[in-house]
Amino acid sequence: MSSSAFSASALRRSNVTLSGQASPAPAIVFLHGLGSDQTSWRRLAPAFEDRYQVLLLDLVGAGQSDAAAYDYAKYGSLHAHADDLLAVLHELNLFDVVFVGHSISSMIGVLAAIKEPKRFGQLVLLAPSPRFVNDEGYRGGFEQKDIQELLAAMEGDYHGWSHGIAPLMVGAKTELILELTNSFLQTQPAIAQ
Repeated sequence: MSSSAFSASALRRSNVTLSGQASPAPAIVFLHGLGSDQTSWRRLAPAFEDRYQVLLLDLVGAGQSDAAAYDYAKYGSLHAHADDLLAVLHELNLFDVVFVGHSISSMIGVLAAIKEPKRFGQLVLLAPSPRFVNDEGYRGGFEQKDIQELLAAMEGDYHGWSHGIAPLMVGAKTELILELTNSFLQTQPAIAQ
């Protein structure tokens, strides 16, 4: 993709936060999973600030990203998020970055690296999944019935779903439960679904 295809507002749209060393230090990019935002990296990212330019960003539709930029048709595909990631790298003129992606963002990083391999030096993929739905010949996602039940629960009572699912995901630590619940509640229910 050419840089002319990118908006000059990529950093604002994705709520990019920069810390750590200045260029020419290598860059490390952290991208959160679905239902969270860049604050999920707040305990880990500072450990890299003495050696790297540290970039945190929000997926459009999450956290403090530009909510007006979210288009349901466009972001129905992970490719749009990969293009957003590339737009940020273009705007900052970054190559050979270390990309750290969690969950769905792992696949976003893979898609971006396929499009522009020179922008990526290493991919660190935490809990990645190439598919979220099981299919013939693939087991590793969810059954379609489970996905439909999850979406119905989210649609029926998103607030209640957020409060109920968080303890199942993080265990009994009250601070983490509150943090994850609040992260879910910051995401518009229609976007989360």
